[in-house]
Amino acid sequence: MILSKNMTATGHALIGTVIAAKIGNPVLAIPIAIYSHLLADAFPHWDAGTNAKNKTHKRLIVDAVIDVLLSFLVSYLVIYFLFPKTNLIYAFIIVLASQGFDWLTMPYYFFNIKLPLFTWAYHFQKNFDNRLDKPWGVINQAAILILLITLAKFF
Repeated sequence: MILSKNMTATGHALIGTVIAAKIGNPVLAIPIAIYSHLLADAFPHWDAGTNAKNKTHKRLIVDAVIDVLLSFLVSYLVIYFLFPKTNLIYAFIIVLASQGFDWLTMPYYFFNIKLPLFTWAYHFQKNFDNRLDKPWGVINQAAILILLITLAKFF
């Protein structure tokens, strides 16, 4: 994700998209989206931050930006083609909620800004991260996302 140490931004965004498509009440959807972030990070997965020690700081930032842009594009396409009755603004809010922990950790991780909220979010989130290198980390993440979207479409 934006932090590049967690499930990709695209993975979190797709989960948020499904939550938005299936739960029309933001009072329920937002906390579920936030909690989904921790559950998704606990699932063994690959992301751009896997083996980050072998990448430059610039490369991590570029990978994270690409991932975030891709997350919004893919979420839009899923809404457009699979859940067209979902309000785009509502879905965007739920997607941001599902990515929220990573947005909070980004200033700490990328820019070394050690304000208490960013530091807390970073260290808290690390407790849930369960990375798995390629190819299985990619396969696991893709399989669970495809299953989730398929179930949401048919139920």
